Amino acid sequence: MSAIVGGDRLPSTRALAAELEVSRGVAHHAYDQLTAEGWIEGRIGSGTFVTTDIPVRPRPAPAAATSSTEDDGLAPVVLRPGIPWTPPRPSAAWRRAWRIAGAEPAPHDYPAPAGPLALRRSVCALLARARGMTVEPERVVVTTGAVHGLTLALAALRPPESAPTPVLAVEDPGYRVAVSAAVAVGWHVHDVPVDRGGVVVDALRFAPDSTRAVYVTPSHQYPTGGTLDGRRRAALVAHARDTDTVVIEDDYDSEFRYDVAPLPALAHLDADRVVYLGTIAKTIGAGVRLGWMVLPTHLVEPVLRHRIAVGDYPSTPLCVAATSLLDDGEWDRLVRAARRRYRDRDAAVWDSLSEFGELRGSGAGMHTTLVLSPERADAVARGAAARGVEVPTDAQSARSHPDPGGLVIGYGRLTDDRLRTALDVLVDELRRHRD
Repeated sequence: MSAIVGGDRLPSTRALAAELEVSRGVAHHAYDQLTAEGWIEGRIGSGTFVTTDIPVRPRPAPAAATSSTEDDGLAPVVLRPGIPWTPPRPSAAWRRAWRIAGAEPAPHDYPAPAGPLALRRSVCALLARARGMTVEPERVVVTTGAVHGLTLALAALRPPESAPTPVLAVEDPGYRVAVSAAVAVGWHVHDVPVDRGGVVVDALRFAPDSTRAVYVTPSHQYPTGGTLDGRRRAALVAHARDTDTVVIEDDYDSEFRYDVAPLPALAHLDADRVVYLGTIAKTIGAGVRLGWMVLPTHLVEPVLRHRIAVGDYPSTPLCVAATSLLDDGEWDRLVRAARRRYRDRDAAVWDSLSEFGELRGSGAGMHTTLVLSPERADAVARGAAARGVEVPTDAQSARSHPDPGGLVIGYGRLTDDRLRTALDVLVDELRRHRD
């Protein structure tokens, strides 16, 4: 190919693959990477073009002035789950989104407490194509993320002051931040055990009578990795109907599946009993601080009244930029680019660690849990930490039930080389510390 400049139209992936004599998948992967890094952009109906606003590569700093970074071999390798891969450079869509937001006049008043209608419509379109959900924008409320959505739901569900303190049933082990958030807004929590299939729905019958909601991560239980099957999903929703409770579904990483398509959201089963929480923290980036909740119709007004009462309004400039990112296809491009990386890393974890025990959550998300005895998991984690590899254990997420035992291998943010290094260390430690 001859030299190309900004604005040039690129060949299709099919044509490029034929010219270079490689598979079309290789060409498609290359285009995804270049798009994610901001070098090229797709235009609907026109093709793929070199961006006219090419990011400038900064000059490298002198060696003496550099500090430890993700790729610094001296820095510890942290296998922290839930931290996504994000492009190293701002994409054309990212820059364009903030130009659009910056071109708007300063907002003269507080925005709608649910968020701008344009963004809520964009969220509905995203849920339709990514999760097969048909949702009206009137049921969507913009949040700063899943935990914010959880606290808004709990505020709407809180009974009168004269009633007993409400109880939120939570998975154990589970997402400790969700537990902390519930306690901070005046709720008690009741721990429900999980097994290889996710939350044990039958155990909910032991929850206190004052239980008003159940918080779950059904698509990829955090941190054990279990997936709630169709039978348990139906049983969970039936339990909510029978006990007049609400299921709060945190669908934090369902877009990342590598073996089969994700199971339908719980909200498919009963829109009147399920609060659905979504976020861009695992795709566009946690620091953006934007998410959404899809509410049963009867909870919309209570949530909005609470937001108005406490002055909790979404940011207008952020909402404008987020609308552009969703409509421009940036979420979809980042998911495609990340999914390829995670699929390869998931396979690397399987190849290295499957001989040592059951791997739960493999084939989905950004982490896999290696099931071990609690004693062995602790010994391996300590040994790895001494060698510069930090790996969480299930014990760090467990509360009242016995620690199920396991290492939580988070691979989203790591480079492939650092993951390889970490896996080599874990293999050595697993061989050293046998039950």
